Amino acid sequence: MTTLRKVMLVDDEEDIRTIGNLSLGRVGGWQTVLAASGAEALEKAQVEKPDLILLDVMMPGMDGPTTFGKLRAQEATAHTPIIFMTAKIQKQEVARYLELGALGVIGKPFDPMTLPQEIRKLVPG
Repeated sequence: MTTLRKVMLVDDEEDIRTIGNLSLGRVGGWQTVLAASGAEALEKAQVEKPDLILLDVMMPGMDGPTTFGKLRAQEATAHTPIIFMTAKIQKQEVARYLELGALGVIGKPFDPMTLPQEIRKLVPG
């Protein structure tokens, strides 16, 4: 059972972070932590200890799957549920992310009105 209070959104695109922040905060009712890169996510996640991380797949520098691996290697985030977000939802891609241990995959662009519902469907509880 996962109680969501704080959700971290990791995306290199500012507009996605802005819309995501509104969606997660206003529609979802969650406290939101934003990170613009994998490196920032690793730092902030240690301090903020989010209940869930939404992780963009395609980011410059450290991409989503690499960031995922590093989050899993940190004690603070070793068991934090992670959902990937990507514009490219192909079956084999989704299967690969689930194999890594992701809770699921949400397509981009997402609908800010339904994003919290999509998240709740993926989070056990």
